[in-house]
Amino acid sequence: MFLRIDRLQAELPAPTKQDPNAAAALQELLGGKYGEMSTLGNYMFQSFNFRSKSKLRPFYSLVAAITAEELGHVELVSNGVAMLANGPDSDAGEAGGADISNAPFAAMQDIRSFASFASHAGGAMPVNSNSMSWNADMVTTTGNVVVDLLHNFHLECGARLHKLRVYETLTEPTGREVCGYLLVRGSVHAHAYALALKQITGADITKVLPTPNIPLDRIPECQKYLAEGSHRRLYRFSPDDYREMAGIWGNGEQALPGDPPGELEVVDGPPEGGKVHDLTGVASAFAPDYAPEEMFEVAERLWKASR
Repeated sequence: MFLRIDRLQAELPAPTKQDPNAAAALQELLGGKYGEMSTLGNYMFQSFNFRSKSKLRPFYSLVAAITAEELGHVELVSNGVAMLANGPDSDAGEAGGADISNAPFAAMQDIRSFASFASHAGGAMPVNSNSMSWNADMVTTTGNVVVDLLHNFHLECGARLHKLRVYETLTEPTGREVCGYLLVRGSVHAHAYALALKQITGADITKVLPTPNIPLDRIPECQKYLAEGSHRRLYRFSPDDYREMAGIWGNGEQALPGDPPGELEVVDGPPEGGKVHDLTGVASAFAPDYAPEEMFEVAERLWKASR
């Protein structure tokens, strides 16, 4: 089962402007070939289908724990997409009865992904930057632990290149922060799968890391995560389970050359993370009968009843 916490894995800055095209670009990191839906789908079903869980416990624990983190990555990217489509944080009132006679959303005709507005109100969906659906063909689970680990290593390396290319297209701080955080965490996962393969086969794939060669010290949004040691940490996302992965991610193993030095460590629980931003409702999206004040009153009543 999964434990859900009402925080994001990283603190995202609010956008400076509404930018639905930047939101579409970030969608690539959600539903693209190497996006978070792919990494989640691969690791989740590999962990569900894992053979000999008790006998291969350190390897199962590694895949299972990274699965939980990837679910949080889907959440992080999705929030980034929705924030960019929404625009700056605002405490403005959400009065109903908006006038829709003068095409208040005319500018949406020119955005890259009109469906993201017309069907999803600017929200994230499991699609790529061109609104093509993510699909299960992107999931590999073979039942062979070596093949699956090798596939996962390739997937993480491809995902890092994916994130760099999206990062290079963005100027909004929200999207760049998502990319910076995921570049660091993707490096961790690639390193983890390389160490697992080294343990189980003797093949030292760590010698080809980092692949692709992306010096994180040159990316401003990566710096605070490197300074806090995120590049050396794997999180258990569980009160008591998956401790066995410390046999792979630990035991004196060190951070990758080029990153701040230090020993790899397994951290109990999740990262501290950051708040989930409160997006403002759009009255004209519900015209002509949207009455937000009534909904807010009902919600407040229910909230008080729950205390």
